[in-house]
Amino acid sequence: FPPPERSPRAQNPVDAQVPVTEKETITSSLSPLIQGTPKVVPAAGKPSVCQSSQGVCSSPSTIKGAPLKGPSTSQAPPDPDSLLSEVLNQKVAELVQFLSVKYVTKKPTMAAEMLQSVIREHKGHFPVIFKKACECMEVVFGIEVKEVDPVNHSYELVKILNLTYDGMLSNEQGMPKTGLLILILGVIFMEGNCAPEEKIWDMLNKIGVFAGKKDFIYGEPRKLITKDLVQEKYLEYRQVPNSDLPRYEFLWGPRAHAETSKMQVLQFLAKVSGTPRAHSLERTF
Repeated sequence: FPPPERSPRAQNPVDAQVPVTEKETITSSLSPLIQGTPKVVPAAGKPSVCQSSQGVCSSPSTIKGAPLKGPSTSQAPPDPDSLLSEVLNQKVAELVQFLSVKYVTKKPTMAAEMLQSVIREHKGHFPVIFKKACECMEVVFGIEVKEVDPVNHSYELVKILNLTYDGMLSNEQGMPKTGLLILILGVIFMEGNCAPEEKIWDMLNKIGVFAGKKDFIYGEPRKLITKDLVQEKYLEYRQVPNSDLPRYEFLWGPRAHAETSKMQVLQFLAKVSGTPRAHSLERTF
C-alpha cells in the first residue's frame, strides 16, 4: 500500500504487492489477536497465569497451585467437561511458567522433564497442553519452543522471526518482550507503515498495558516503546510535522527491517490469531 502522505518514505516494493483485499483480510485477522492477547500475571513474583478472554492462551485467574473451587451445596454439580477444561488450562499456565524459566536460564528441556515436573497425572492430555503453552509463549513472550532432537523430544527456546533482542537485562532480570514488539510492528504495517502514537496505545490498552503503569513483563511501557526499542533501533519515534498540537508517530526502525520482514510479521500474526492466512500470504509475496 502507498504510505500515508505524512511519511516521506518511498513505497516499499513488498507493500506494493499486497492487494487491498488482502490487507483488509489481514487486518481482520489482527483485530481478534489484539483483543484476545493473553496476559501473564505474577504469583509470588513469578509468571504463573496466562489469562485471556478469547486469546490462544486461556487459563483460570487463580495463582499457580491454588486449589480449584468445589461445587456449592446449593448449586447443581459443575459440568465434568468444564472442570477438566479448567484443570487443563491451569496446566497450560504452569507449563508456560516452566518454559519461561527455561528461557531465562538458557536451558533446554525435554518432553520427559515436562511430563514429570508439570503435567504429572494428566499425561494423556500432554499434546493439547503443550500445543497451547507453545502458542502462549509465542504470543506473550515472542519465544518459540523449537524441537532440536525428535528422537529424545528435546526442545530449546529461541526468539522468533530472527529478532536478536528480547528486552531482558544482562543479569537475567525481567521477562522477554519480543511478543509486544511484534504486535507493534504489525500495527505499524497495518497503518500504512507509519502508525500514530494513539493507535499504538489503543492496541496496548486492549491487552492491559498502559502508559505510566508498570507492567510485570514490560516494565514501564512508555519507556520501553519510546526509548528502549527506539535506542535499539527496532522502532522510530518522531513528531508529526505541521501538526497544530505536538503529536508523534511510530515507524519500523532499521534493525527491524534488517532482522525480519513484513511478510514474516504478518504470517506470525495470522498464525496466532487462528486464521489460515500463512499460505495465502506466502503466495502474495
